[in-house]
Amino acid sequence: MKPFPLLQPNLVLGKSVLDLTPEILARYQIEGLILDVDDTIVPIGSSVAQPELARWIAEIRQIVPLWLVTNNPSQVRIGAIADSLSLPYFLSAAKPSRRKLRQAVEAMKLEPSRVAMVGDRVFTDVLAGNRLGLFTILIEPIFSEDSSFSFNLLRRIEFAIARVLGVSFTTSK
Repeated sequence: MKPFPLLQPNLVLGKSVLDLTPEILARYQIEGLILDVDDTIVPIGSSVAQPELARWIAEIRQIVPLWLVTNNPSQVRIGAIADSLSLPYFLSAAKPSRRKLRQAVEAMKLEPSRVAMVGDRVFTDVLAGNRLGLFTILIEPIFSEDSSFSFNLLRRIEFAIARVLGVSFTTSK
């Protein structure tokens, strides 16, 4: 057993959320998705979902229910994104807290093991999902050219610490 198994994602996609296909969901028997927002579905700071994300959401929502759960506290920004995609959401989630993830799972009426937490961060998205018994999927972030250097640096430091703690980021097949 690894020293910090709660930090290990069940699936390392190695690509953006747009590469999470119905076939992958079927392979892992995923019946619901909880999506992080910042750098998972839109670049941090962006209030607009790109057309390719809207197309992906339209395809995936035919297969599984979707919820947005973000640590971001901005009702205006997150509400605009969620409304544009017609998705339910929770903000100010305080991940790795499980509370809002649990509420999303309960709203889907699914067993936690059948729901995937999809995000780009280990110490928030993966840790929160694993703590609740969700299937965790680590994706590559969607950065904009305006993305904050300090945030990107923070993410690199987070991954370095996780590697020291025994987490593998080898892309899953």
